[in-house]
Formats: sequence, C-alpha cells, structure tokens
Amino acid sequence: MIFDIKQFKSINYKTEILSGLTVALALVPEAVAFALIANVPPLVGLYAAFMVCLITSIFGGRPGMISGATGALAVVMVSLVKEHGIDYLFAAVVLMGLIQILVGVFKLGKFIRLVPQPVIYGFVNGLAIVIFMAQFAQFKVVTIGGATEWLSGFPMVIMLGLVLLTMLIIYFLPKLTKTIPSSLAALLIVSGIVIFMNLDTKSVGDMASIKGGFPSFAFPQVPFNFETFKIILPYSLILAGIGLLESLLTLTLIDEITETRGKGNHECVAQGAANVVTGFFGGMGGCAMIGQSMINVSSGGRSRLSGIVAGTGLLSFILFGSSLIEKVPMGALVGLMFMVAIGTFEWASFRIMNKIPKSDALIIVLVTALTVVFDLAIAVAVGVIIAALVFAWDNALRIRARKFLDDKGVKHYEIFGPLFFGSIGAFQEKFDPQNDPKDIIVDFKESRVVDHSAIEALNVLTERYSKLGKRVCLKHLSSDCIKLLGKAGSMVEVNLYEDPEYTVVTE
Repeated sequence: MIFDIKQFKSINYKTEILSGLTVALALVPEAVAFALIANVPPLVGLYAAFMVCLITSIFGGRPGMISGATGALAVVMVSLVKEHGIDYLFAAVVLMGLIQILVGVFKLGKFIRLVPQPVIYGFVNGLAIVIFMAQFAQFKVVTIGGATEWLSGFPMVIMLGLVLLTMLIIYFLPKLTKTIPSSLAALLIVSGIVIFMNLDTKSVGDMASIKGGFPSFAFPQVPFNFETFKIILPYSLILAGIGLLESLLTLTLIDEITETRGKGNHECVAQGAANVVTGFFGGMGGCAMIGQSMINVSSGGRSRLSGIVAGTGLLSFILFGSSLIEKVPMGALVGLMFMVAIGTFEWASFRIMNKIPKSDALIIVLVTALTVVFDLAIAVAVGVIIAALVFAWDNALRIRARKFLDDKGVKHYEIFGPLFFGSIGAFQEKFDPQNDPKDIIVDFKESRVVDHSAIEALNVLTERYSKLGKRVCLKHLSSDCIKLLGKAGSMVEVNLYEDPEYTVVTE
C-alpha cells in the first residue's frame, strides 16, 4: 500500500506543511537555473519540478525525499536540445521514464547495494561542494555586453549581508523555538526586510518570470520512426542511469538520516512514471534532489505530505503567486543553500581518514573530486571500480595452503581463502608437481571456488600432475565445479563426501 492509515495518525501536519512550503520556495530558482543550463524556457524546468516532485512524493518508495529538475540531467540535455530541438528532449524524457520503470519492475535497483560506503561519502561530499559552488553565480551580474562580472561596492555588501543573516537565522532559531522551520522563517524574515526597506538586490524575478498556466498534454512533435529512436536512445539511457543513480544514492542517505528504510525498486518505478508524464506535459524530466531533500528532512519533513505540499505549492506559485515569489531575494536562497551544503557534507569523513584503510580514504577523496570536476555518474563508476579492484587484490592475497604428508606418504594441500581470477597465480605457485609424491589430496573445505577462472586453474593444475603420472584427489568441491572439471581424465578423483552446495560464476 502507498498510504498507511497508521502513518497518517503519527504525522505532524504543521511541520510537514511548513517544510513542504520551504522546499517549494527553494525549488523555484533551482528549476529555473537548470532549465537555462539545458537551453529550454524556465517554465519547462518549473513544470518538471512540479510534476516529478508531486508524482514521486505520492507513489515513490522513499517518503520525505524530494525530486525535481536537476543539474546532473540538465548538462546531458544541452547537446540534444541544441542539435535536434526541445521536442526531441520531451521524447527522450518519455523513453527515459520507460527505461526507469523497467529497471524497477525487474528489481535492478538492488544493485545500489554494490556501492561501498567510501563511495557514498565521496558522492555526498562532492555534491555538497557542487551545491556550495553553484551559489557563486548569484554574486555575479551580467554586463551590457553580455559578459559576467562580480558584484562590487554596496550591492555586494547587501548580498553578503542577506546571505549571512539567513544563515544565522537558520542556525540559531532552532535553539530558541521549533514552532516554524528555521529555513522558512529565514526566507520570510529576510524577504520582509528587503521588501520593507526597498533594498536594491537580486531577486528570483531577475532570473526569469515564473508566471505560467497549467501544463497541457501533448505528444512530442517528432517523427515516430527508427531514426528518431536512434537519436534519443543514447540520451535516454544516460539520463535514466544518472537519474536512478542520484535518486537511489539520495534514498540511501535519507535512510541513514531518518533511520528508516526506503524501497529502491519502488522508487525506480515512481521516478520512471513521473518522467513519462513529464515528457508528455512539456517538462524536462528529473530525479531526486539531495539539496532539497536535505532541506525537507532538516525541517522535519518525514512523510509523503511534505513532498505533496512542495509540488502543489510550486504549481500554485506558477499559477497564482508568481508576483510575490519573484520578490524573494536571491541572498536569502543562497544563504539557505549554503546551509544545506554545510549540513550535507559528511564532516565525519575527516575524523575517520586515519582510522580506515588508505584505499578507502583515497576513494573518498577521488570520488569527491570527480563529482566536482566531472559529474556524479563518472565519479561513482570510478569509485566502484577502484573499490572492486582493491577488494579483488586483498582477497587474492588471502589464498593460503597448509601442506603435510600423512603416514601413507600422501601429500595433503588444505586450501584457505577464495579461489578466483585474482588469486589463481598465487594458488598455482603453492604446488610442486615435480617433487610431490604420486598421490595428492587438495582439500577445499576452508576455501571456495568462485568463478570460471578458478575452474580453469584447477584443470591446469590437475593436467600438470596427470602428465607426470600422478594422481590428484579434489575434496569438498561443489556439484557445478565437478561438472566443469574434465580435462585431466582418469588421473583426477573428486571426493563427493560432504561437498558444499554453492554455484560458480561461469560467465
């Protein structure tokens, strides 16, 4: 069930509603900025933020998580829009959503568990830095010639003052009262000061107008043929992958903060459905937003209600409240996002650097840097690959053999540690076919044959003994190992007594 009646009884409605309104305000400049990055009208980003946020909040697998238009997806869309036009983007978003639905239906979201903790630390730290650095654009102004330059003089003083005031309110207000989320209070107070004192400073309206109507349904105006499919498929695959990766990693982070467990595959289906709808209603698609999710969680949002309020609140701003929202000073929103970045960063990663393996520390630093310099997908992929290689190397060093001769002159090799592609070299070095006696027993009771490379290593080993006319007995192998062993012929004996039940990866 999507909704649990018992859950509704435990909801703090005031906190959830106020938290949702705070998120809605924070969604506006982000959605506009990401739309401009993707070279599409601001309303395309706002529609995506509203629809993706609302649908995933109702049907998603992680209550309290906020989704919308994101920069990670926007940068991928740039070339598609530039080369083929906005309708191809809408078609790519629909296909992206269908791919994400299939990932959820086939329960592939579980593979997010393969992302190790150091990679998650690096991902979180990198995104915190990206969020922080993205706010610097608000300290610049466009000149008459179209170039940008830093604010200076009194405008810079006002901007810095508003940012600092917002951050102080967010930090100190919870120590006095928790009646209203400090983020919302800061936005309201700073906006009131700017409007009352008529301060000349950048506002949401300076970015673009957010006034618009209700999004309307329309099929993307593209030819429905294989040529169109070839154009949008690569973009859709990349968008689907990045979107799910960011969403599932954000889900994992929210799980840790709230000490609850979200449903990854459920979230994949919801994200996909949201993107399909968004593509048909003129939106640029989206995924989970770590910044807005952190605002929601830190403001007390834990249920679906806060996300629903955020989505409907954003739509209300577009339809009815654009004139008011456009007056919100960017200094207040920048201060809010600075506090989000500070709260998102895993400061604990500094304290554990000298307490964890050097490889894990390297992965944290590397993933953080790659997230900032390139993007999330590259950073996580590199982090997972390095972690896997380190794991394989460590396990390759663990293969050991205890050797002894029994009273009948039979030499025993008791193997310890996993036998797989990384450890077969060390495994083969432990044997001495030339000097060993005629009968050999290799016992795998304390070992495990993991993959097909290990099977081939056993075949090579038994062949070496067979050519010398020596007999090998392999003990405690699984049934599929036995089926795959066959090159050495009659000189190899497999002892079936107490053989374990497990399967070997053969491809």
